[in-house]
Amino acid sequence: MTAKKVLVVDDEKHIRMLYQEELEGEGYVVATSDGEEAILSVLEREKPAVVVLDIKLGPNRSGLDLLQEIRGKDQAIPVILSTAYDSFQHDLKSIAADYYVVKSVDLTELKAKVTLALEKAAAGA
Repeated sequence: MTAKKVLVVDDEKHIRMLYQEELEGEGYVVATSDGEEAILSVLEREKPAVVVLDIKLGPNRSGLDLLQEIRGKDQAIPVILSTAYDSFQHDLKSIAADYYVVKSVDLTELKAKVTLALEKAAAGA
């Protein structure tokens, strides 16, 4: 069985590195993006099984907008929104995500959501 690839999209390098280290420790292959490159290009190149997407990607980029782009191209790929804020719950664009995780130094919840997302994708395949 090949390792499942997780794409982590976050504008903060230390978050990308932390998520990458932790998820690779769980046996996943991890690709990262700072959100600057067109998300559809990254998806095409990396072909991830699941996307972990930060909501706030700097002053001019929104993960919710990237989520809409992803859904416009691929309804099936699981997307986990990752944020330090809970205000996203009031944004209608966020309903297109499969799961939500509030950023924390404890990545137990994130890892559990990645596992759930991959199981859901496998069941739907």
